[in-house]
Amino acid sequence: ASASEGANREVHPAVFVLGACGHPLDPCHPARARRLLAAGRAVVHRHTPFVIRLKDRDAATSAIEGVRVGIDPGSKHTGLAVFTDHGGSRSGRYAIRLDHRGAAIRDKLSARAALRHARRSRNLRHRAPRFLNRTRPQGWLAPSLRHRVDTTLSWVVRLTRWAPVRAVHVERVAFDTHALSAGKPLQGVEYQQGTLAGYEVREYLLTKWGRACAYCGATGVPLNLDHIHPRSRGGSDRISNLTLACIGCNQAKNATPVEEFLRAKPALLAKILKQAKAPLRDAAAVNATRWALWRALEATGLPVSTASGGRTKWNRSRTGAAKSHTLDALHVGHLENVTTWPSAVLVVKATGRGTYARTRTDRYGFPRLRLPRTKQVKGFATGDLVRAVVPSGKKAGVHLGRVAIRSTGNFNITTRHGLVQSIGHRHVRLLQRADGYGYTTHPETRHRAAFSSPPEGGGLHAGGI
Repeated sequence: ASASEGANREVHPAVFVLGACGHPLDPCHPARARRLLAAGRAVVHRHTPFVIRLKDRDAATSAIEGVRVGIDPGSKHTGLAVFTDHGGSRSGRYAIRLDHRGAAIRDKLSARAALRHARRSRNLRHRAPRFLNRTRPQGWLAPSLRHRVDTTLSWVVRLTRWAPVRAVHVERVAFDTHALSAGKPLQGVEYQQGTLAGYEVREYLLTKWGRACAYCGATGVPLNLDHIHPRSRGGSDRISNLTLACIGCNQAKNATPVEEFLRAKPALLAKILKQAKAPLRDAAAVNATRWALWRALEATGLPVSTASGGRTKWNRSRTGAAKSHTLDALHVGHLENVTTWPSAVLVVKATGRGTYARTRTDRYGFPRLRLPRTKQVKGFATGDLVRAVVPSGKKAGVHLGRVAIRSTGNFNITTRHGLVQSIGHRHVRLLQRADGYGYTTHPETRHRAAFSSPPEGGGLHAGGI
């Protein structure tokens, strides 16, 4: 699809609607929400995501079609899409990109472990390490991984409170590792000659080799699947004998043995051979979080259907959508086509709810600053979404953003334009309590990445995305 066709498919994000008793109704267009609010038939229930509550209608007196939620789990970001489905034709209504803080959790745990290790090694009385007598329950995940599962599940539960969710579609695996390691078709010629041919292999190799040519390191160019040991010289089609090569390197190598082709680059040859033989443990580690998320979603009682990342990419190639987490979430599973998708994405960043520590220490570990014991000042807490209207002075104007409280009553507000300091609490009005997340809005990706579509016939060509 061309860029103009993709732009024509974009629609305004929908507004979530609740009935008079708080039960979710079908989302509506923003223009209709404005008319309902102006007429006094609805009130604002939540600021971000924007939710209204009707005064004169409820679920018992309304015809509810229902929506579905698509999830594209990731390491740093997870995409969520709310859409309607009519016989395989999907229409996106709302898009959320959830930014995890697993890396921050991992770093803090590492710092804590280093501190405790240093304390045990000092010239003090012996303190036996307690981790030697601890056991991990079955299905245990590291805290940084468990955070990704819990945060994604939390937002799915939130969406069920704001919209009538009928089913959930989630990527359970990034690629079908069984299909990759089997070395032969699983069901007849399904993967070899079907419409999904090569997509599992292609997606895995793009991840394994960093979406770059293994021989020259070129990125952003068309990449072909290359046999490290040529098939004409007895090389197999197994995943351990495949790599990515740009057109120039692929043609230059041709049927030359890799040892002869890289004779002048022994370090690169050793690196390629080592990486080619690496097991699928990286894919298994990524898939572990997806499987834990699938089990958690099953426990909610909602119908959950699963698919692989290879099928998601194949779906995007048919609809002409760009590569993004939210559009991937919209294309998860079996579908015929996608008619529309939201023009804007709500970016939700996990920020946490602060810290329990009430003392700051210097580099030697001695206390240097004591924090206040009270969480709220003048009815506000750090992280609340507020709106300040300053009538006069250097800071005159309207400031919308997150507040950082001070015991003096003069607060700092972080807006999209920067930090505004020392705003009196009398000018500040609360819009939404802090919930551990920061919110921004970004436009959805309009254009498809270059070379993202496969060649005709489902050949083993990998797009440079």
